Amino acid sequence: MKKILLGLTAFMAMNATADNKALNANAEEKALNGAVETTVSGDSLTNVKLQEVQVVSTRAMKKTPMAFTDMNKDQIKAVNHGQDVPYLLSLTPSVTMTSDAGNGIGYTSFRVRGTDPSRINITANGMPLNDAESSTVFWVNMGDFASSVQSMQIQRGVGTSTNGSGAFGASLNMQTENIGSEPYYGVDMSAGSYYSHKETVRFSTGIMSNNWGFQGRLSNIGSKGYLDRASTKLNSYFLQAGYFGDNTMLKFITWNGVEETYHAWNYTSKYEQSLYGRTYNSCGEYYDADGNTRYYDNQTDNYHQQNYQFIWNQRLTNELDLNAVAQYTKGDGYYEEYKRKRTLFEYDLDPTQTWGVSDLVRQKKMANDFYGAVASLIYDNHQNLQATFGGGWNKYDGDHFGLVTWVKAPITALQPNHKYYDNNAKKTDWNVYGKVNYEFLQGLNAYVDLQYRNVNIKMAGPTDEIDWNTYQRIVYDMDKTFKSFNPKFGLTYDITPNHRAYVSYAIAHKEPVRNNFENSINAELEMPKAERLNDLEVGYKYQSKSFTAGANFYWMKYKDQFVLTGEIDKIGEAITRNVPKSFRLGVEVEAAWKPVDWFRWDANATWSKNRVKDITVTLTDKTVANLGDQTLAFSPDWIANNIFTFKYQGFNASIQSQYVSKQYMTNTGFESYQTLDDNGNPVDVSMMLDGHFTTNMDLSYNFQLPQLGLKDVTAGITFYNLFSAKYDNNGWAAPAYTMQGGKVVATGYAASDQYEAGFAPSAPFNFMAHLSINF
Repeated sequence: MKKILLGLTAFMAMNATADNKALNANAEEKALNGAVETTVSGDSLTNVKLQEVQVVSTRAMKKTPMAFTDMNKDQIKAVNHGQDVPYLLSLTPSVTMTSDAGNGIGYTSFRVRGTDPSRINITANGMPLNDAESSTVFWVNMGDFASSVQSMQIQRGVGTSTNGSGAFGASLNMQTENIGSEPYYGVDMSAGSYYSHKETVRFSTGIMSNNWGFQGRLSNIGSKGYLDRASTKLNSYFLQAGYFGDNTMLKFITWNGVEETYHAWNYTSKYEQSLYGRTYNSCGEYYDADGNTRYYDNQTDNYHQQNYQFIWNQRLTNELDLNAVAQYTKGDGYYEEYKRKRTLFEYDLDPTQTWGVSDLVRQKKMANDFYGAVASLIYDNHQNLQATFGGGWNKYDGDHFGLVTWVKAPITALQPNHKYYDNNAKKTDWNVYGKVNYEFLQGLNAYVDLQYRNVNIKMAGPTDEIDWNTYQRIVYDMDKTFKSFNPKFGLTYDITPNHRAYVSYAIAHKEPVRNNFENSINAELEMPKAERLNDLEVGYKYQSKSFTAGANFYWMKYKDQFVLTGEIDKIGEAITRNVPKSFRLGVEVEAAWKPVDWFRWDANATWSKNRVKDITVTLTDKTVANLGDQTLAFSPDWIANNIFTFKYQGFNASIQSQYVSKQYMTNTGFESYQTLDDNGNPVDVSMMLDGHFTTNMDLSYNFQLPQLGLKDVTAGITFYNLFSAKYDNNGWAAPAYTMQGGKVVATGYAASDQYEAGFAPSAPFNFMAHLSINF
């Protein structure tokens, strides 16, 4: 549950700084521009502003009529002890977290307002980070990326126009670390429960006399995970070189991630947990010749990702800035699995269809290239008008293929690394946008944001699936183009210096992703459609010297929204389907109170109603039943966060608590399915993530030892899930549905079937000690 501490401390700092600057009218602008440097004079300020241009074009600002949250470098550093980026955001409004390994290291993700990760647009320096096919960011491929992030902004709802995957519930915009005006080097170390550890070495030359500067990081993160064998090994680096002229900034940035994680994506039924404990992990399980249970050592996911960016920021005049970024990302990796009693025909190892079966080991591999460029022209008259015109073009080219590396049964024809499928996907995405903030009356600001987007997706070649009706391998042969116009309008009104209100209305579209196409083709359903979202946001903010508060109302109406069915596919990824009508309605409130210098109280809460209309299920007799309006899966009605912070000289303490209400794992409204236990007695098996309440505590002390050359030292310890709440952070459910007595009932597929729902348990009480030293 480090996620609670991480996001909580971040949210605490984001509302206001310790000296109340965040309560001033210019708080958000300072969070963006002032978080980069501590020096604000002469050339230093110029360098800061030059390095900020690429994020200004895609970020919400003070007068943007939308809901957003900023985090600066200090806030990120305070919570960054080894867990992935999603955990830094965990206590911002309307956010929930998932972790396969249970302790926030490894495969993690986050949802915003119930929206799944593939609908969240994520960029770094204005460039898209979402995987072009899945539209998801796999944070495990970018270990310790948070240590190289200068600032982050999460926008809830459609948000502002940006580049890359269409935002369909939230956007996360990250600016990578600035080189800084002064040289430094430092180390960060963490160690704690489940053999978790993080080691980071940082350095910067500062801006040298020739206007050049270099900065970098080298990191190692590891953990055995809370679940059995859910280990993670992450190695990464970040390097950048920059040139800073009077009006020109040039940067070359590259970062690398190499990961190896043991699979923990099966999740486990409550029945399995009752037999083997909460940490049971079935991935890699097989039986030896004597019938003993064994676990395959190489049941791992392995991936190497290399990112390159070239950034050019040019101050053309005092009112006009130009930003351009070119990028290239190379990805290469595979995951390996031991498969028990597989039909050899499925792997092209039984051409005569004798239906032999055998244990085997397979690898599913991918190699991909992603490249493109974005640019924006930014105008600000420093009075009442800011305007941005921009756009981008990106292309993805990815190969997917599968190898059989070992078969238990003797097969004389088996070739080394036998290939049984090989397909290719290409995606081209380009967009143009323009947005204007104009204060046409004193205190009254109008916002207009217009974007056009064109996406082409091609998939070709044989897949890993067999059509068992024809006994032929399914082959992709697809060429789809999706075009969309995405307008956004809004007003912001500064009623008084302390009171501000806003309203906005936005329309967004989102194309299907690879999994949507795969799942529809495999299930012989109609091809997936693009989604459409109408998003209304109405907000109010109050700011004074010691107190700040705000509320945001949202209404998100969808057409053909992809919603999680609760099912998972063969590799543990969530299955989604189009539903014609659905909506999300909610209120987000947040407040911060600092009555004295040494104490601060922060809180935020979300109430929401998330519904799908006229949801249908296919019964065991192949008929279709309408279940009416039901709650959307993985969308809790309530999320609440509370933070108490105490500061005295160099000592800091914070207590953070989070409540998340229950979540359905399907869209059917069923909380459980009916089956029989081992004795033939009827039993209800849960299909819910129960609500949970957790508390974390962070203690740290900051001091200096100049006599030893230590500019700054922070030592501390964080305790997660203090009261060992037993809860699940994610899950899946895929029961059968049948008609009994004129009523639809969820059941197991067979008697004594308690395996139709799986859960991802979170770790109980655990800790992480941390030490940061700057020289």
